[in-house]
Amino acid sequence: MIVKQLLIAILLLSSVAAAHPSPKTSVKTENGLYYQLEPRALKTQLLKKDFVLINVHTPFEGKIAGTDAFIAFDNISGAKNLPKNKNAEIVIYCRSGRMSQIAAVQLVKMGYTNLRELRGGFNAWVAAGYKLEQRQR
Repeated sequence: MIVKQLLIAILLLSSVAAAHPSPKTSVKTENGLYYQLEPRALKTQLLKKDFVLINVHTPFEGKIAGTDAFIAFDNISGAKNLPKNKNAEIVIYCRSGRMSQIAAVQLVKMGYTNLRELRGGFNAWVAAGYKLEQRQR
């Protein structure tokens, strides 16, 4: 009887986990790893923002509220406004994810260890029902 109850509990937990996937997945690079973040997880983190949010899309096509910096993906290695602390939490995004993935690989190569990239970029953000600001600061 106990074994049957235990098996039912395991099945229920595994079905809940499948219905609610992890908000981030790791991406291995030659020099380390970074994480991809789903729009819903980013929205939740923005409620209690304690990270640097960087738009790496070029040219400017919009931004997520709370964006701290605009750094073109292909200029990320020479950027002066990146956090000095290589362990600082950074979230990067672009329009579709292509440019932010390139920037993420470069940031990992530069030694950043707490990096997240918005999976699908701000296209996925908008598709999830969130707003995109059109004015650049």
